[in-house]
Amino acid sequence: MEILYANTRDTSEKVTASQAILNGLAKDGGLYVPVVIPSLDIPVEELAKMSYQETAYAVMSRFFTDFTEEELKTCIERAYDSKFDTPEIAPLVYADGAYYLELFHGPTIAFKDMALSILPHLLITSARKNHVKNDIVILTATSGDTGKAALAGFANVEGTKIIVFYPKNGVSPIQEKQMVTQKGDNTFVVGITGNFDQAQTGVKKMFSDPELKAELDAAGYQFSSANSINIGRLVPQIVYYVYAYAKMYANGEIGKDDPINVVVPTGNFGNILAAFYAKNMGLPIAKLICASNENKVLYDFFSTGVYDRNREFILTSSPSMDILISSNLERLIYRIAGEDAEKNAELMRELSTDGKYTITSEMREKLDAFYGNYTTEAETAEVIRSLYENTGYVIDTHTAVAAGVYKKYTAETGDRTKTVIASTASPFKFTRSVMDAIDDKYDAMSDFALADELSGIANVKIPRAIEEIRSAQVLHNTVCAPEEMPQTVKSFLHIH
Repeated sequence: MEILYANTRDTSEKVTASQAILNGLAKDGGLYVPVVIPSLDIPVEELAKMSYQETAYAVMSRFFTDFTEEELKTCIERAYDSKFDTPEIAPLVYADGAYYLELFHGPTIAFKDMALSILPHLLITSARKNHVKNDIVILTATSGDTGKAALAGFANVEGTKIIVFYPKNGVSPIQEKQMVTQKGDNTFVVGITGNFDQAQTGVKKMFSDPELKAELDAAGYQFSSANSINIGRLVPQIVYYVYAYAKMYANGEIGKDDPINVVVPTGNFGNILAAFYAKNMGLPIAKLICASNENKVLYDFFSTGVYDRNREFILTSSPSMDILISSNLERLIYRIAGEDAEKNAELMRELSTDGKYTITSEMREKLDAFYGNYTTEAETAEVIRSLYENTGYVIDTHTAVAAGVYKKYTAETGDRTKTVIASTASPFKFTRSVMDAIDDKYDAMSDFALADELSGIANVKIPRAIEEIRSAQVLHNTVCAPEEMPQTVKSFLHIH
């Protein structure tokens, strides 16, 4: 059965999987969603025997129906290989009452690698399928992790260029060093004098600018996106929830059809949306627990039915979640609006003009699988410290937000369902915040000395990604104001 992709803001637009991957963003700023969510009709006994790569094929082949078996298997083989430091790709670690799904074993030590290792291959395959002659220019805004993972994925991929914008003072020192030392003739990194939401808005504006599109086309280029709005990012994320469930069954942690809960530290809403899609494929996920930091726009939304970005933007120790406009939430809104593109478009217009919208009570009823909460900075640090002191296991700040919210959830509900926590980044990516949480005596040490210390206390080898940037040379030092973003893109591409 072929699955087409509809535009959340205009139901007349329906495209194939490869076209959706290639376009990135749909017309009028809409997002592509599968017209139906396919069912995962494979018995858990079979899933339990599969490798990560086999699970990936089982899930993705049901969504990307215009790819041949060979095309899709080639993309998967190229993505999930020795770039990851464990053959399991996404191991599960049990600590203090929950199962941590470690999604940070890829080249940039964050969960974005899970999807961004495969996206370049999906994109180039899609371009060939659709007879695209232009070079693809990947344009992306990052709150820290997407940028580096996309740069690593696309570096030196023929027929592509990648331009990443990040908030100059809104990412961790290690995140910044990872980006500005990126090699590859086709890679460009720009710091903007603004926050992530301004970077993301600037990128969206360029995508929907017809004059810029025409100028690019004349020069032999076209834009595509590596942000989590691209369906080629979202579908690969469904895989690891299926894999985690199958592994828990294989290890005897759960019986056939036993439900699990999933906790996801949430920024742009893509990662938890992937879990929602897995649930809709038939995976027995009971609760989807949405964890926010002090930028708790999603917690407020789940509590009140009002999405309101009119608030102070707070810089926290979990910067990848410092977001007030969660782009992927639109896919869920479209779904709970009964796939009514007009209703969804109306709410999105309200968001861009008034900065807020309110969903109907019927829509709210369809959110009963979701639970939202948040942790303060002090609570996040306390979770890191106590987990380390009780178990010796060290987690990063984003994972700690999820673990803190999970504690609040169990205290509130008494629900003891087995739970998977999406562990989205290595503690080595946020060494200063992590080590400060464990003991403030570490405060005077340099970032790399802290990495050595962390390796010692956690009994974990320093990841390659950190070793490589110790002495790496800074190759990107462009900084611009948000309004200068289009001109910066044109100068990189030598369009005058």
